[in-house]
Amino acid sequence: MHKRPVTTLFMLSSVDGKISTGSTDEMDVDQDFPLIPGVREGLHQYYEIEQTTDLWSLNSGRVQAKMGVNERPFPKKKTDVSFVIIDAHHLTEHGVRYFIHLSKCFVLVTTKPNHPGFQVKADNFHIIYHDAWDAKTMLEELYEKYGCERLTIQSGGTLNSIFLRHKLLDFVDIVVAPVLIGGDKTPTVIDGESLQSPSELNDLGVLKLESAEVLEDSYLRLRYQLIK
Repeated sequence: MHKRPVTTLFMLSSVDGKISTGSTDEMDVDQDFPLIPGVREGLHQYYEIEQTTDLWSLNSGRVQAKMGVNERPFPKKKTDVSFVIIDAHHLTEHGVRYFIHLSKCFVLVTTKPNHPGFQVKADNFHIIYHDAWDAKTMLEELYEKYGCERLTIQSGGTLNSIFLRHKLLDFVDIVVAPVLIGGDKTPTVIDGESLQSPSELNDLGVLKLESAEVLEDSYLRLRYQLIK
């Protein structure tokens, strides 16, 4: 049996489980929550907790493009964090180089043979290429080739659902902001295809609460272990 990293899904969500403020890429919690009285005051706690998560972090190119990495100036020094970015066509060459400047180790995961990342070379930069992306194989490669033993996942709802459906999540760590957003097309912590039968629901596993912390300004932090 191949080994893989211990994974934690770490997300900021509204009380109703939304991880964005709307259905378009122009809507985003990082830019919109600071504008909402009653929400902005406690938002710093999420970012402070984020600084204590694993030294390997996984995200998607789409999320990072929304955050502006394709235009940002390159960081002047590297962090201690290694980044894994799953991307098909959202990162530009500038975005790839941004993560090279930021990361201790940067692993780009793509299914596109013409991704801009293939034009870039750096000692701390690696590419995992799959004809068809497979989450389990990717995690095994991260463990075996790059020494990734613990990984924090902060991707979008669709990718999160793939990790859940394939039983690749070990812990779920949610910071809940005191706001209701709604909207059936607004991304949630877990999106993807809806379940069709009770047997599928039973197959997902059960969350065992490890801790529930009341934070300042009506924020909560809920940490669960996923029992498969």
